[in-house]
Formats: sequence, structure tokens, C-alpha cells
Amino acid sequence: MSETLNAPVPAIDGRQRSGTAEPGAGSAAPLGRVWLAAWPVTAVFVLSNAATPLYVLWQRDIGFSKGTLTVVFAFYILGLIGSLLVSGVVSDRLGRKPVLLPALVLALAACLIFATATTVAALIVARLFTGIAVGAAVSAGMAAVTDVAGPERKRIAALLASCAMVFGAGLGPLLAGVLSETLPGPTVTVFVVEAVLLLTAVFAVLRMPLQRPAAPAKGGAWVRVPGVPRGNGRQLALGIAVFAPGITATSFVLSLGPSLLSSLLGTTSRIGAGAMAFVMFLAATSVQFSVQRLDRRTILTAGAVSTTLSTITLIVAVHTSSVPVLIASALLAGAGQGMGQLGGLSLLNSSVPARRLAEANAALNVGGYVPAGLLPVSAGYLSDAVGLTSGATVFGAVLVGLAVIGGLVVLASRRQATEPA
Repeated sequence: MSETLNAPVPAIDGRQRSGTAEPGAGSAAPLGRVWLAAWPVTAVFVLSNAATPLYVLWQRDIGFSKGTLTVVFAFYILGLIGSLLVSGVVSDRLGRKPVLLPALVLALAACLIFATATTVAALIVARLFTGIAVGAAVSAGMAAVTDVAGPERKRIAALLASCAMVFGAGLGPLLAGVLSETLPGPTVTVFVVEAVLLLTAVFAVLRMPLQRPAAPAKGGAWVRVPGVPRGNGRQLALGIAVFAPGITATSFVLSLGPSLLSSLLGTTSRIGAGAMAFVMFLAATSVQFSVQRLDRRTILTAGAVSTTLSTITLIVAVHTSSVPVLIASALLAGAGQGMGQLGGLSLLNSSVPARRLAEANAALNVGGYVPAGLLPVSAGYLSDAVGLTSGATVFGAVLVGLAVIGGLVVLASRRQATEPA
């Protein structure tokens, strides 16, 4: 019988046992409390992409190339990966709140810097701070959702944590696009609104029923490349194989999508750029609810197929100058990331003990975000040198190869699982 994300759960009473050996062990919390635990992840991810539609304004006012734009984006990835080297281990040893609260403060500082930015250096610092906060959200934040949900709801916790991430990632650019076109202060207003959202997230973290680990994971350096316990390497590898190409595809749309849209439509509409990012991540959110009953490896296989189709469609869009095809590519990219992310998180949630879960989440995201940072930056500079069409084509060809390899890895693991010992 295939594993599902909606397995029946026993009755719950909302209380949390004390003196547990692992974070989150004990009775399941009310479902509303689990949704509330996912809110800080959403709030941080709203900031993660809120700047996307605004880069055209900063490019006009400050003056920088597409290559420089992808470097600004790369500093976000640098901050995120640096955060992942620390936040997962610290969260598993000291608890979720000591990681989440400083991260939210740093996100508030990023809002202030974005709102007052007049140089490329300021944008780089703001993106770096944002990346650090996001690293804490995808490690400690997602683990906190699982802790609050309790052991009976690990599958629904993976779904909510994953959807919180992608919904926030899509909501940010939509808010930025709409607010920058309709209200004064086009590069200021969205960050004022986001600061309010982050303050509500601070209160949500303070109210989380989380205890410090009674038996935290021990051994090893505090700063290290995150990993998983012995015996969980296959689950991590399967998740990265599909999640990495998926998030690389969506990262490309975020970093150079507005430029593509501008060249195809001859307009710099920030609402259009924000809306494209929003529908991409709306697809990532909705597809996860649609496939949650499927076997995890089936979800991963579908994610690899979706990313492959997305990249092929992207190549077609830039060669035919077709906006509908570009939007179709964005939707398929969102679906690919969503399924890769859900499948990877679910595999880890089902097998990794709570005392190592934040580090495992960090390991999955390091594996995904490294190519998501390197490939779009390379495509940006290549586009400056040979043109956007040729740069996007080369990028697409490389990503198709990675997505196909990811799908084959999942299929091979499925065959190995069905072969007799």
C-alpha cells in the first residue's frame, strides 16, 4: 500500500508532554496551532521575493546590468547557505526559538535597508540578511511546524511547512508589484507592510508551545555542512535530485523572468512581473494539496517531469517570443519545485528523528539552493554576453539534463525497492 500524507490520525487533546527526549514529542496540538506555527515561515518567505518586481526601478535609478542583478540575487543564496551551515545544528541543540527570533530581527533589518537603498551595496546587504533569515526559516522554522504538530501529524506538518514556504514566496512579489504601482513610495511601501507581517510572526514564535530539547543531538562542530543520521542518506539524495532542479527553475524565473517579460511585452509593469511570480508559486502550493495522497516517489517523479517540461517550454518561449508559453513555463516550474520540495520534506519527516530534523531540512535546502544560486547567475552573465535568448537556451539545456537525471534516480530507487532481496 502506498504511503500518503493524509493518513488517519488519532484524537488529540492539544496538550504537550513535558520532559521529552526530543523536540516536539508528545500529544498533537490542535490543527489551528499547527497553521499558526507555519506563519513565520510564510512571513519570512514573503520578504524573500518581495524585491523581484522592484529591480527594474533600482536598475533605472541606480544603474546596473542583468549580470549585476543576478549577483545581488546570489548574495541572497550566499546568506541562505551560510545560515544553513549553522541554523539547523543550533536549532536541534538549543531549540527552535533561539534561532527563529534573531532571524526575524534580521529580516526586519533587511526591510529597513531595502526601503532606504540607493546603492547596489545596500541591495546586496539587504539580500544577504534576507538569505540568512530564510535559512533559519527552512531549517528551524519548518522543524518547528513538525514539533508543534506532534508525531501523529508528521505528514500534514510537511505539507503545511512546504506550502507556507512557496505561498509566501509567491505572495511577496505580488504585494510588491501591486503596492508599487498603486501607492506612493514604490520601493518603500511593500517593506513597511512586510515589517508588520514579520512583527506578527515574532508574536507567533513567542506563543509556540515549544520546549528546549531535553536530549539534543550531540557531537560535531556547530558550524558544518548539514547532514542526516546514518541510514537516511538515500531519502536525502532522492529529495535533492528533484528539489534542486525544481528550485533552480523557479530561481531563474525570479531573477531574470522580469527581464524576459519586459523584452517579450515591451513593458516594465511591476504588477505583471509580480503576478507571474505569484501564479508560479500558487501552482507550487496547489499542486502539493493535489498530490498529497500519492506515494512519495510518485510525487518526486512527477516533480522531475514537470521541471523538465518547464525548461523545454522556457526555451520555446524565448525563441517564439510567446508570453502565454512563458507563463506556462512558470506554472510548470512552480509545480516541479512544489512536488520536489514536498516529496523531499516528507521523506525526511518520516524517517529522521526530531532531534536531527532541523539539520536534515537544512541539508535538503543546501542541496537545492547551491545550483539555484550558481546556474541563474551564470545564465545572467551569459545573457549579457550573448543575448537573453541564447543565455536562456543554454541554461535550459543544462537544467533539462539535471531534471532528467533526477527523475531517473527516483525511478531507479523505486525499482530497487521492489526487487526481491
